[in-house]
Amino acid sequence: MKAVRFNGVGKPATVEDVPRPEPGPGQVLLKIGGAGVCHSDLHVMEEELGFRAGFTLGHENAGWIAALGEGVGGFKEGDAVAVYGPWGCGHCHACQVSMENYCENAERLGGAGGGLGFDGGMAEYMLVPAARLLVPLGSLDPRQAAPLSDAALTPYHAIKRALPRLAAGATAVVLGVGGLGHMAVQLLRALAPVRIVAGDVDAAKLRQARELGADATVDTRDVEAAAAAIRDIVGPRGAALVLDCVGIQPTFDLGARVLGRDSRWTIVGLGGGHHDFRFGSTPYGCEVCTPYWGGRAELMEVIAMARDGRIRAHITEYPLERAPEVYAELKAGKVVGRAVLVP
Repeated sequence: MKAVRFNGVGKPATVEDVPRPEPGPGQVLLKIGGAGVCHSDLHVMEEELGFRAGFTLGHENAGWIAALGEGVGGFKEGDAVAVYGPWGCGHCHACQVSMENYCENAERLGGAGGGLGFDGGMAEYMLVPAARLLVPLGSLDPRQAAPLSDAALTPYHAIKRALPRLAAGATAVVLGVGGLGHMAVQLLRALAPVRIVAGDVDAAKLRQARELGADATVDTRDVEAAAAAIRDIVGPRGAALVLDCVGIQPTFDLGARVLGRDSRWTIVGLGGGHHDFRFGSTPYGCEVCTPYWGGRAELMEVIAMARDGRIRAHITEYPLERAPEVYAELKAGKVVGRAVLVP
């Protein structure tokens, strides 16, 4: 079967022929319907994160069950499912409450999940190690659902943690309206009665943010000008939530300038930015948070919201063979919404 392979840090992904896996006891074989292309894949390929070369990329996955290993119950062949991305030990306290994203034994597992150390879903078939990692899709098309497992789950987890601060009259600022950011705008609109301000350097993404429910948009190419524009919108109260979906130094600097008192500054982007945190470096009462992904139960909630039509991933489909080209477009910032590879 065809698969998009990680060949080591500093090397491009390649499409190769690899053997089709077969499920062992407790495992599930999935026929992939769609695999989201995430900016985190670029970090895997370009930074030393401890992953060994020689696995299939793709951590946003959905498809249909092709075969069940011995002992697997609750599913049948042909069921449409999404794959929960962060694979924990399954036994620690965090995993038992469905928060495998915070698994206490993560450093000893040899990988973070499918596409992150273990074979992922940018292939015709994917082997999932346990049925607990599957969430039924019902009527959702796997191609449409695949990005929900990260691009929606990650901001959903972050926003849920900030909900006590997102009352009527408050403002939430979303920095970066890419794969995660375009879902964050929709999730904020569905979950909280707040004013939403979206910032990006790309006019097409700002236009999409307005279409998805942002009350205001700001061009963030000039940090000082963007900070002044956002402060004019939020007034002396400042932003109750800054959700940074980029995480580069300019967005760190911008976020620090628009926070209000008793606010939450949440960074989910992995751009490598830095803030010199000390007393006085953020407003009084501000919480700084770097959440990771989301829980299995939260993925069920995200899927339910998508089935109800409350959120929708805006996708562009590409054949699996075009993966290297899609990664180049993603790195150049040319992807609006989410790119999805379809075998």
